[in-house]
Order: sequence, then structure tokens, then C-alpha cells
Amino acid sequence: MNILLEFFVVAFKVVWAFVLAAAKWLVRPKEKSVAGQVCLITGAGSGLGRLFALEFARRRALLVLWDINTRSNEETAGMVRHIYRELAEAAAAAPRVAGDGEKEVLPHSNLQVYTYTCDVGKRENVYMTAERVRKEVGEVSILVNNAGVVSGHHLLECPDELIERTMMVNCHAHFWTTKAFLPKMLEMNHGHIVTVASSLGLFSTAGVEDYCASKFGAVGFHESLSHELKAAEKDGIKTTLVCPYLVDTGMFRGCRIRKEIEPFLPPLKPEYCVKQAMRAILTDQPMICTPRLMYMVTFMKSILPFEAVVCMYRFLGADKYKS
Repeated sequence: MNILLEFFVVAFKVVWAFVLAAAKWLVRPKEKSVAGQVCLITGAGSGLGRLFALEFARRRALLVLWDINTRSNEETAGMVRHIYRELAEAAAAAPRVAGDGEKEVLPHSNLQVYTYTCDVGKRENVYMTAERVRKEVGEVSILVNNAGVVSGHHLLECPDELIERTMMVNCHAHFWTTKAFLPKMLEMNHGHIVTVASSLGLFSTAGVEDYCASKFGAVGFHESLSHELKAAEKDGIKTTLVCPYLVDTGMFRGCRIRKEIEPFLPPLKPEYCVKQAMRAILTDQPMICTPRLMYMVTFMKSILPFEAVVCMYRFLGADKYKS
């Protein structure tokens, strides 16, 4: 094709992409069903991972929960089972409510939750546990890479072992879990890979060098993987990148902005963060930043001179971190 003609075709597609994106802002897309699909969540024992598990359970997904803490992981599983029982009771009562027998009864009898103790920072542990999942549960359709750690130390005060641990759990683990479950997704041309990163994977701040580096790595991995799936024309495999602002889970106690400004930009409530992420996942949205202001911050960081960014950080108080 003539390169000039091809250029105009590309330009049209770019404009059309903007039109479709604007339309989704005005008309909320229909959420897809995940009922009966195997959903694996790492770091499911607490925080966002636990909330993701509960949200997927309410939508009748079959849950596979990974966490390094066996006790907390089992606590999450107990909450999931409670939701499953409520769904079963509601489904059993539905025909009596309908009366005419026309109302569809959603499947509930096969809903189960499986728990595995796994250190995602250890490659061999990930591959071994993934093999157990395939044998005991089946192939994973939805992979939520959520597990994360924060060292909470400035660079020169942070032990090397903690830096390595942060990189392994927050970044490298995404490689191992994806390599474990992507081949079957490619074979079936069906699946969804969710990367729970952070706004600190899009722009950085002082005092959390290891965390920022790990999340930048996770974002880069996710974006490259998304492009690879598009190049392979595997449109049945969706990807969603989740980049929330600081979430009030206790991991970022020392990371605070200026007190006069914090009421206007407080840490996010975990429940709100997960609700927004679930909406993006179920509508196959490629990326979600919460709150929307994060899109603007990322854009400004890309176009402003570095010294201007430093001035903004100092004004916001984002250049200080108390470990």
C-alpha cells in the first residue's frame, strides 16, 4: 500500500479510537459475565486481593487464591464460601419467586474456592503451584497479578535483600505467573490478564525507589505483553492495567502529601479502588487510573520540564517520605 494512503488510514483509525473512547465515557459498556470461569488472584489473603476475590465470587467465578500467608488466605476463602452459600440460597429461591418457571436459574452448584500457599517471588514455587492448579482445578481464564510488597525505606537505608524482594514480588512474579498460564489462553484465544500496578508505576516520588522501580517494571511488562497479543492477533485475550493512587491499606503510612492538600486528594478507600477496577475488567477496559486526576498528572509529567515537575512535587509535599 502506498505509504501516504496508509498514513491516512492510520490517522483515521486513531481518530476513530478517540471517538470510541469518548462514546464509552457517555454510554457505559455492558459488563461481561465471568460465571463459571476460573479466576486466579495472587496476594488474595488481604487488602485489594481479598476484595477482588469477593467481587469475583459475587459474579459466580470459580476462585483460585494464592498467598504466602496460609491463615489469611483461608480467611478470604471462608468469606468467598459465605458468598457462594448466599448465591445458592438466592438461586434456589428464585423459581418460587418467579412463579411461572420462566426465570433463569444461574448455576451455583459447581462454585468452589481453592487455596494455595505460594511465594510468588520464587519462580520454582510459582511454576510448581501453577502445575497443581492445572491438575486440581483446570485451566485459568482470568489471572489477576495483585501481590505486592513495600519495603518502606529510603534507598541507602534499605537492605539489599528487601530491594530484591520488592522487585521479585512486584515485578518478576508477573513474568512467572503469565508464563505459567498464558500458553493455554493462547491456544484457546480466550482469557484476561490483570496487572495491579500503581500510579507510582507511571510517575515517581522520593523515598520509595525500589517500589517505583518495581511498578514501572510491571507497567512496562504489561504494556509490552498487550502489544505482543495484538501483534499475534489474539483478540480473545484481554488485558487490563490497574494504576490506583495511594490506597489506604496500611502499606503507605509514610507516604503522604501536604496536609492542606490531602483533604482534596486523600488515600483511596480499598473498596472504591476495587469497584472501579472491576468495572474496567468486566468491560475489557485496557487501563484504569483511579482517581481520573492521575491521567492528568501522568500527562503533565510527560510534557513538563523536569524542574517544573520538581516544583510541583515540592508544592504538593510529594518529595518527602517518612519511613
